[in-house]
Amino acid sequence: MAAEATNGRVLLSSDIGAVADRICAGGVVAYPTEAVFGIGCRPADAAACERVLDIKGRENAKGLILVTDDLARIAFWLEPIPERLQARAEASWPGPHTWLWPARGSCPPWLRGNHTQLAVRVSADPTVRALCAAVGSALVSTSANRSGEAPCRDAACVISVFPNQLDAILDRPCGGLDQPSTIRDVVSGNWVRGAPANALPATNE
Repeated sequence: MAAEATNGRVLLSSDIGAVADRICAGGVVAYPTEAVFGIGCRPADAAACERVLDIKGRENAKGLILVTDDLARIAFWLEPIPERLQARAEASWPGPHTWLWPARGSCPPWLRGNHTQLAVRVSADPTVRALCAAVGSALVSTSANRSGEAPCRDAACVISVFPNQLDAILDRPCGGLDQPSTIRDVVSGNWVRGAPANALPATNE
């Protein structure tokens, strides 16, 4: 569908380029991911990230997940880890798997929150990958919902929950997964969210 203005300044569009332009201009947008809509912006944009937290009502201390089409877009914020551990993470990518990775001191505090790790995912979702490529950056990706409420799975829900708080909504379908990405510690192997039923005990090996 063609780009159109709705609810004042909010752009509702299926055009990835139009939504990417809003992000590049410092905007905060909603976009579909593997299972639910996410709210995001460029991670290096402190003001935009602060807006994301305010819009969701999310505590700064919790930090934010970054999603990307290429780990190289955020590798400069990640500490080197043993090759076997990096290989374990990379074997799950591209895919719906988020890893908590030790962060360098240069990693912005608004991304880490009160943690020493950065949550990162290399997505296989074509819309997410295309949006990252169009922006030329990884994206903040926090679920499109008020904290404590169910996340939105379509653009109509996003509009109803955040009627005038976003700069754009990418009106495309989510990837079809029932649950959001798993989250796992890349060093310890501990599962934080979504461990599969047949998961082996955590190990550093």
